[in-house]
Amino acid sequence: MSSPIIFYDLPSTLALNAWSPNTWKARYALNIKGVAYKTEWVEYPDIEALAKKIGAPATGAKADGSPLYTLPIINDPNTGKVVADSFLIAEYLDTTYPSGTTLFPPGTKPLMAALEAGVTGSIGSIFPHQLATSCYILNPSSEKYFRVTREAAYGKKIEEFSPAGAQRDADWAKAKEGLVAVDDWLSKNGGGKFVMGNTVTYADGILGAWLTWIKVTNGESSAAWKDFASWHGGRWGTYIINLQPFATVL
Repeated sequence: MSSPIIFYDLPSTLALNAWSPNTWKARYALNIKGVAYKTEWVEYPDIEALAKKIGAPATGAKADGSPLYTLPIINDPNTGKVVADSFLIAEYLDTTYPSGTTLFPPGTKPLMAALEAGVTGSIGSIFPHQLATSCYILNPSSEKYFRVTREAAYGKKIEEFSPAGAQRDADWAKAKEGLVAVDDWLSKNGGGKFVMGNTVTYADGILGAWLTWIKVTNGESSAAWKDFASWHGGRWGTYIINLQPFATVL
């Protein structure tokens, strides 16, 4: 009997708890693959100590050149492997648990990497709004860390990232225009529910994670999400509903 994989994720004040697009990619991968796992919640200031303790690799470098440790991380007690980065986690799950749903059908990894670049590029104009909205739903220790690091990166206060008014409206309009291309890509899938037609894959972890971030941080009943979900014939709202069976928070 295998033991559940330990999945480290960022908590929030939301009822759902899970909110981060990067960790949602890994969560969707785990749910799509169908392996047993359990979540351990880690606040931002505690990530580095955790990573060093369990032997997780750094995923980048800070401005001063020192190692940067980020979530998601998984710790698989069945193999002793510790993996960081959502794409690498998905690759690990396919390699280690081949009997579950295939996350990367043969030859699709480059296309999935391109999909992510296309999606993030299309909605990049609302990232300032999304970062501010994310800051507001964090627990105190993470909120402080998130605020300090993001304000340093942007050179202004979180409250100034995306103030209500003409600039925010223009940012959302630009995202709507940007998603026209993604909508067009998906229109070529034969009318299926998922990115690759009716076959759920890691491509859905990617697209689903970015849309889930927008949905949960703004609120499912918010005007912002309702508007976004209605774009392009209701494509995005319908898509998230179809992905709901894989959105479990364990």
